[in-house]
Amino acid sequence: MGQHVLLIEDEPSIAEAVRFILARDGWRVTCHHDGASAVEAVKRHAPDALILDVMLPGRSGYDILHDLRAAPATAGLPVLMLTARGQGADRERAAAAGANRFVAKPFSNAAILAELRALMAEAAPAGRAAGDA
Repeated sequence: MGQHVLLIEDEPSIAEAVRFILARDGWRVTCHHDGASAVEAVKRHAPDALILDVMLPGRSGYDILHDLRAAPATAGLPVLMLTARGQGADRERAAAAGANRFVAKPFSNAAILAELRALMAEAAPAGRAAGDA
């Protein structure tokens, strides 16, 4: 694949596990650990997809996603949200914030790969027109 994924996750063990899983599958992975500077990290790294934790220091994933969706340059960025809270209301909130897909922690290696692949397959027909601006 070789596509670039930005992972915004503050738990070092989870970040390293996801990075390893994705890198082994051929993804180029950049990690960022702070919510307060996450929007700037997305702009700086210009990833093909974003994996975004909900509970981050400095700012929630929901707030970050709201800002990304409001900006023309990142409005179309494919986003997979991760959270330790996997109830229906959490999925609804993630969808309302603009998440394309959602994975609850704990998750399996296969689940992360399957969701990211599905996310990219969904994004492929539409292209990244909004994200290319």
